[in-house]
Parts: sequence; C-alpha cells; structure tokens
Amino acid sequence: MIGLIWHYLYSSLLRSWMKWILRKFTGKCELQRICASTVQGAERTMKIESSLESSRIEVLKTSVTVSEMNVASRVHDIMEIKKVSIQKNPKFKSDLQACLLQISGFKKLFAEVENLRKQPFDSSNKKHEDMLMKLWRLLMPHVHLESRITKQWGDIGFQGDDPKTDFRGMGMLGLHNLVFFGDHYTETARQVLSHSNHPKIGYSYAIVGINLTEMAYSMMKSGLLKAHFCNLVPGVPQLHHFHQFYCYLMYEFDQFWFKEGPSSIMEFNQYREQFHEKIKQLLQDPKTVLELNFNK
Repeated sequence: MIGLIWHYLYSSLLRSWMKWILRKFTGKCELQRICASTVQGAERTMKIESSLESSRIEVLKTSVTVSEMNVASRVHDIMEIKKVSIQKNPKFKSDLQACLLQISGFKKLFAEVENLRKQPFDSSNKKHEDMLMKLWRLLMPHVHLESRITKQWGDIGFQGDDPKTDFRGMGMLGLHNLVFFGDHYTETARQVLSHSNHPKIGYSYAIVGINLTEMAYSMMKSGLLKAHFCNLVPGVPQLHHFHQFYCYLMYEFDQFWFKEGPSSIMEFNQYREQFHEKIKQLLQDPKTVLELNFNK
C-alpha cells in the first residue's frame, strides 16, 4: 500500500514538480534534456517514449501512436507546445523525429509480423505452395521431391507427410522465416540442417525453426526486441530485420544445443527454455544488438 501511495505521489505530483524545476534551471524541457544527454539509439528512444507516455498533454501522450507519415507534423506540434526554438536547438527536431520514427516503426513492424502469423498456410494458394517448394529446393538442392505429400518432408524436420499441419501455430510467419534463412544464408542453413540430423542428439530442423519463430514473435510482442531494433536501425525497422533476428536465433540455438550436449531430444523443452532465458538477458541490455556472427 505504501508503495502504491509513493508511486501515485511521484507520478502525479513530484515528477511534475521536478520537471518544472529542471525546466527553470536548464531552460530545456524533459524531451530536450533526454536528447542532449543520450546518444541516438535504444536508450534515447525508450526514454523519449516513456516521457511522452507519461505526459498529461494529449498531443504528447498520443505521439507514441502516431503513424510514420504524420511524424514530421507531430514533431512540429510538440516543439510549438514546448516552445522549443529551432535556432537555439538545431538538432532537437531531427533527434526527436528519429525517435518517433523508431517508435512508430516498431509498432508497424509488429503489425506486419502479427498479420503473417495470423495468415494460415493455404494449400490452394499458389504463392504459399511455391514458397514451400522453394524451402525444399534451398535445403535439398540435389534431392527430387517425389510428391507434394510425402514422408520426405521429414528429411528437413517436418512431423508428417504434409508440412501445412506444422504451420498452424505460427501461420505463414513460420514459413517466411524458414525460407528467409535458407535464401539469404543458404550454406549456413544447410549446415544447421546437417547438424540437426545428428544420429544421437539431432532435432527436427523445421519444427525447431517454427518453435524459434514463436520465440522471436513473443519477444517482439513483449517489447523485448525494441532495444535491439532501435540500436540496429537508425530509422524505421523493416520486416527483413525481424527475419534476420530469427536467423540469429536459428544459428545460435544450433550452436547452443551442441555445446550443451543434451542426452536426447527428449530434453528439448528444458534446453529451449535455457536458451530463451539467455537471449532475454542479452536483450535487457539497452545497448544490445544481436547480429549474426558465423566466425565463432
């Protein structure tokens, strides 16, 4: 109860009072102070987002949900409300605009990811079928697929004769991820597939891949990926940045799995959670950027 009272007093009274005092002493509003004291990246963007969300002024508060196309005009409105002089603060406009683009861009990217996740694999959709066939050709270039429904799909880690049943949880997002890894990092994807066929501690490549899609998706939904994207992309993150993070997970999980050396695939859930915690800890660092490194 005391904690709740303190939080209320701080958020409703003390914080406003402290902001007023600092404005008088520095001649700068909180947004200006954040931009001046932090470098471009996650730390600045996330502090700007927090400041805007806690504002009592509606124009500022709703700035975290403004669309990309309206960012420039919203920055102008904020500068007018806060009486920020462009002559005295020439960098503030571009700094704030960059932050708002990252904030709106992250929300837009999550919407794209969510739409793909909600889109089920449809066997009657030629584009879906073509993408599935492309996955086979990328991973098994020298093996002819005898038919659309065949036990051969097990060779790349699907559970049954028809891969469409394995995409139910993550929809087309799972297939897009698998194809992106195979298409952009072909040799590495084939190496990981080869590792997954280890006779003692091998794992189902495609099923684990879809499982890691769920991991990447959940991290994005929770906001854990925000710092990574803000440090990686100075502007608006795109869908391929999400796919690249997925590729990072695929490669790193394979490395982690064989380094830990589980006794069998029956221990998958245990090691999957350990790997998940490891990645979450890395993402909690506001300076983190997780990029593929094949030269370990």
